[in-house]
Amino acid sequence: MLLRNDLLHYLAPRPRTVRILWIDRAQTIAYTFELNARNAHPQLEPLKALVADVEQQRARLLPVDPYLVEADPGTLPASHLQLQARAWTIVSAMTAHEPALFQAQARGRLVAGYSALHGVSYPSVYRYLRRYWERGQNPNALLPDYKNSGARGKTRMASTNVKRGRPRKQAGHPGMNADQEVRHTFRAAVARYAATHAAFSRRGAYRQMLEDFFKAHEAGELPTFGQFNYWIEKDGRAPGPPAPARHHGA
Repeated sequence: MLLRNDLLHYLAPRPRTVRILWIDRAQTIAYTFELNARNAHPQLEPLKALVADVEQQRARLLPVDPYLVEADPGTLPASHLQLQARAWTIVSAMTAHEPALFQAQARGRLVAGYSALHGVSYPSVYRYLRRYWERGQNPNALLPDYKNSGARGKTRMASTNVKRGRPRKQAGHPGMNADQEVRHTFRAAVARYAATHAAFSRRGAYRQMLEDFFKAHEAGELPTFGQFNYWIEKDGRAPGPPAPARHHGA
């Protein structure tokens, strides 16, 4: 299943990445937006065609969104927050007009109308929209470019061919190293499962993650459920109570 904001990466006929901006309730159509393309506009697509692209490996569903802006407001200059608030006032009002906003003629009228209403130039309003679509369709997408150095904590980087963590007690493949990219995948899997299921199941989320992001991997290249369970707990992304510990006889 594909969701709003999913990123699909294609290699042919040319490398490109598109974001799913919107999906209708009937799950029949979607609007997509090509990233890092100067003249890109939202495109109407049959949802089943996008699903088929992923299933037939013409496109890869990206577990990590490299365009998403994550920022702590407490670390940002007041001037940046003011610019964000101004842009968000305009964009949040325009998104009430989805899906008309994705259609060229209606979008032109909306941009012109909100430009006049807020005293902001037409190109600036359109730039707000493009930034919003490029960077994950949330208020942080409208922050000015800002690099925040420093991190709350660091985890040791994985070494090639060296498996981190305790040896497994049971036979089977040892799993893969849970580096930052894999941990991002775990978090994305939790969010995707929670968005599409009324009740959260760790096993269900794990199985869905393997289907969505690891279908082309060999068994020995797959993360184990133990790794998945450990890291979503450590990263604070685990809904519900922790999974019960397994006890093995002598």
